[in-house]
Amino acid sequence: MPTNGTLGQNLNAPSIEVSNAQFAYGSRPLFDGLNLVLEAGRWTCVLGPSGVGKSSLLRMIAGLLSGGNDTAVRCGDGSATAGRVAYMAQRDFLLPWLNVVGNATLGARLRGEAVDLDRANALLQAAGVGEAANAMPDELSGGMRQRVALVRTLMEDRPIVLMDEPFSALDAITRLRLQDLAVRLLAKRTVLLVTHDPLEALRLGDRIFVMNGSPAGLGSPLEPAGRPPREAGAPDVLSGQARLLRELAEGGK
Repeated sequence: MPTNGTLGQNLNAPSIEVSNAQFAYGSRPLFDGLNLVLEAGRWTCVLGPSGVGKSSLLRMIAGLLSGGNDTAVRCGDGSATAGRVAYMAQRDFLLPWLNVVGNATLGARLRGEAVDLDRANALLQAAGVGEAANAMPDELSGGMRQRVALVRTLMEDRPIVLMDEPFSALDAITRLRLQDLAVRLLAKRTVLLVTHDPLEALRLGDRIFVMNGSPAGLGSPLEPAGRPPREAGAPDVLSGQARLLRELAEGGK
């Protein structure tokens, strides 16, 4: 069952290199000349205030947003990211005419591939929405919809996973449980997580960047000790949370 380990075995997860990233919202440059490396097979987290450009950077890496002429996003081996990325947006984007299983398996259906219903149902059960497999999106709470969107992302089974606030609509206990599940199932993948929550970044991230300023830049990464998922109350996690909150506060001045 996919809940007992990683989703796939032949991963070949690459590093991702973002060079000279440029993007403006209207006349306001969000970032200009931004560089970032996502290390292969590890979780990178980006924190920052609302509107600083985190989601735009994520969408650029996903290939959904074009940067300036000098912007380059490529795998560490020089190849393109196309066909190797699973992307989870802030909104769940569930299709209202499909039930939970239909939404969770949407990628395979759109590509005309065979649908692995056993894996879909196992992931839905692990995410706590197995009993709602036949429900329609308008019957679900916001947190349940987000869990279905997470399962849809996991079903893609890609070596590169980009997630924008994937746990934001969940209650505290469910959030911790789903974080643990994601870490287990996405082991050995190259993951970029955008979040507003320093504690979440410290539980999950191998490298954590704070994005601040206008145009925005990235500070030196924090690399927490130990392997994710870390205990929320561990002394190192709590001290790291204080450091990240200071960086966020100082950048907002």
